[in-house]
Amino acid sequence: MGRLFGTDGVRGVANAELTVELAFKLGQAGAYILTKETNHQPRILVGRDTRISGSMLEAALVAGICSVGAKAIKIGVVPTPAVAYLTRKYKADAGVVISASHNPVKYNGIKFFNSEGYKLKDELEEEIEAIILDNKEKLPTPIGNEIGSIIEDNKALDDYIEFLKSSIEVDLKGLKIALDCANGAAYMAGPKVLEELGAELIIINNEPNGCNINENCGSTHMENLQETVKKHKADLGIAFDGDADRCLAVDEKGNLVNGDQIMAICGLQMKKENALKDNTIVATVMSNLGFFIMGEKNGISIEKTKVGDRYVLEEMLKGNYKLGGEQSGHIIFLDYNTTGDGILTALKLLSVIKKTGKNLSELASVMEVLPQVLVNAKVPNEKKNSYLENEKIKNAIKDLEEKFKGEGRVLIRPSGTEPLVRVMIEGKDEKILKEEAQKLAELIKIELNK
Repeated sequence: MGRLFGTDGVRGVANAELTVELAFKLGQAGAYILTKETNHQPRILVGRDTRISGSMLEAALVAGICSVGAKAIKIGVVPTPAVAYLTRKYKADAGVVISASHNPVKYNGIKFFNSEGYKLKDELEEEIEAIILDNKEKLPTPIGNEIGSIIEDNKALDDYIEFLKSSIEVDLKGLKIALDCANGAAYMAGPKVLEELGAELIIINNEPNGCNINENCGSTHMENLQETVKKHKADLGIAFDGDADRCLAVDEKGNLVNGDQIMAICGLQMKKENALKDNTIVATVMSNLGFFIMGEKNGISIEKTKVGDRYVLEEMLKGNYKLGGEQSGHIIFLDYNTTGDGILTALKLLSVIKKTGKNLSELASVMEVLPQVLVNAKVPNEKKNSYLENEKIKNAIKDLEEKFKGEGRVLIRPSGTEPLVRVMIEGKDEKILKEEAQKLAELIKIELNK
């Protein structure tokens, strides 16, 4: 974890932690580091979600970009994956998104993509941090006609929509879809893509006012969508998060279909079409045990990584794998985009429904979702990585692993961002899982707070 950058860019409460001063400095340092090798005037795409703080931070960020001589191309409110895709399409030198994804409105974030549409490597983030925090390098201060300028691109969203429509080879006529746009960045692109492909839509949470992004809606609050699907007898429901890099679904009966199930459905179809490289999907250690059992039954290998889409992507690039993601619905189809893309994921799922003629509940039944219980133990930040040095904790974990061997699993991991150790247990009996997880979390809390 960097000094400013977390696992997904620089995040914080807008105007308190993520201030306009910091946004300006990130614009300067980011533009300089990402473009100093170029021998032309650099061009940097800037997109944002619907948060009230987005325009304010955009103004500061863009000023920083221009102050070091780069050109800022503002593309307005667009999904995060649109910036990744369009940076490549427009051959820009970098892309930046102002968004805090699925977090509440008071937060915002700034995330960079390199010229190939990938999130930055740690070393580059450290170089940006060193300029901001340590004055490591003196930044250029061009004058006259060498100062950067601002361009507003009004066709960017349409270019992204055309790309999405070209990603599947079927239309969506005959499908009735409930769509939850989370009052976020997909509020224009999501409905437009699906309608232009012929779907009938019932749209909810699609009136952003700057303050209602992710508010009891979207992929972190699925209840409203589940009710809407049942009420309108829709074929399924689709939910995005605030920046539309995630997608979760609801089947025709109102049951949640999570990221693991979506990967299972799409992965099996890709295997059938010989499009799944080495019959492998990349997932994190937090994927449901049922997902790994599905893989074993169907001849699909599942590569496990640490939690975080950047680790999933690293593994995918290493093995040139085509499909990977997280239970949260952050899914990467590497033949199409370099980051999780909620609308693309929805289209890939919908195309399987069209190709097979099966409803979503039948497709999702390929995988049994086993009960999964997560309990957090609050411990001092500096001690959260030392739980395995404690004999009592070590023995308790060993006993639990023995208890659930063969029909469950125990996963203990320190949080990447908070002073917590997370205890996750999977198995068949939820009541027993809860009891055991709470008992172990309590022991970790007592032992590490001594």
